Amino acid sequence: MAKTFVLVHGAWHGGWCWRRVNDRLVAKGHRVYAPTLTGVADRSHLLSASVNLSTHIVDIANLIRWEEINDVVLCGHSYGGMVVTGVADQMPKRIAALVYLDAFVPESGQSWADLRLRDTPAGLTLPPTSAEVFRVNERDRQWVDRQCTPHPVACATEKLQLTGDHHAVPRKLYIRATDFPSVAFDRACERAKSDPRWIVKELSCGHDAMLDMPDALAEIFDAT
Repeated sequence: MAKTFVLVHGAWHGGWCWRRVNDRLVAKGHRVYAPTLTGVADRSHLLSASVNLSTHIVDIANLIRWEEINDVVLCGHSYGGMVVTGVADQMPKRIAALVYLDAFVPESGQSWADLRLRDTPAGLTLPPTSAEVFRVNERDRQWVDRQCTPHPVACATEKLQLTGDHHAVPRKLYIRATDFPSVAFDRACERAKSDPRWIVKELSCGHDAMLDMPDALAEIFDAT
């Protein structure tokens, strides 16, 4: 059965990172949106001090509203987990499934900085983490480093305020990229494993699973 996917990239990335998975899902007959969040990549010209987590939640919520789509499989990668949680909290009836791909799973009152377990430097932006650190496959590392752009720092410091309505989304999936060491993602994955309402999958690859294992990831999405 054809599904509608909205794929939300992580920090420093853009919609470009989903290209391989997008192509595979479209070939299976699915409808796919992979927008770039305000202030990064092809929308880096919109960077300003006012761009924060709320801006990115509005980016995705407005896409869903104006494209008039329902029964959405909404996936967030890494920082994108902050965004999709906020979106699902605002419009749970439009979301069929929430997918967290090596992603942060916030609770109300938490910021990305809280979950990153590291200090957030002062300034307008956070510099990109290198593809090597993210354990991206060697063939793609130079390309990924060229593509990544600084990320608005206010996205890290704004605390997410939730009503709890996102808990009404009927299906939840956590995908852990096991070759990338992360205490935060390990904790999120273990919490998901302990909750019978969640499905947990693992992929033996680096953090950017959409680049390292697009076929396997598309298969998981197709079955969601």
